[in-house]
Amino acid sequence: MKGKQTVLDMVRSLAVIGAIVALIYIFIPHDDEADPTRVVDYRVELITARRAAPYPVAAPAGLPADWRATSVSYQRKNSDAWHLGFLDPGNQYVAVEQSTDPGVDKFIRAVTQRAEATEATQRAGELTWERWEGPKYNALVRKDRGYTTVVTGTGSFEQLGTMAASLELKKGEEPTKG
Repeated sequence: MKGKQTVLDMVRSLAVIGAIVALIYIFIPHDDEADPTRVVDYRVELITARRAAPYPVAAPAGLPADWRATSVSYQRKNSDAWHLGFLDPGNQYVAVEQSTDPGVDKFIRAVTQRAEATEATQRAGELTWERWEGPKYNALVRKDRGYTTVVTGTGSFEQLGTMAASLELKKGEEPTKG
């Protein structure tokens, strides 16, 4: 009889805990419509990367405010890899990736999640970019002397072009006062 009481007591305890959790959920305010995207300020990392990188680091200038920066990193020990990720106005991911990695095609496939080069090119701003297409990400690619710039993501080629056209490449930027 003692074994049955123990199981019954456990079931009652779980029912009481479940009821408490349900009441907390109901009465604690929460917004199911809230955007869970965490926006980051990338200015400090950008200044650091522009001082440290052996190439002009790309970052958007004049991009509309509805583009939200979500991730940023500069890894000197990883072939001077620069990463800046955004969500475009349609919540599609668009990232800027740069590196001095000598295995250029390997680097491009890694940051584009296995995209492949096509014969097509696309004009964005004053530059012509190679188009790469992949199962998950598409990309616009520029191979410059000593470094590679990739604009990649789930966004359309139009959105990738918007990002590519907005890029300013600068080296050794000094912080602004203000």
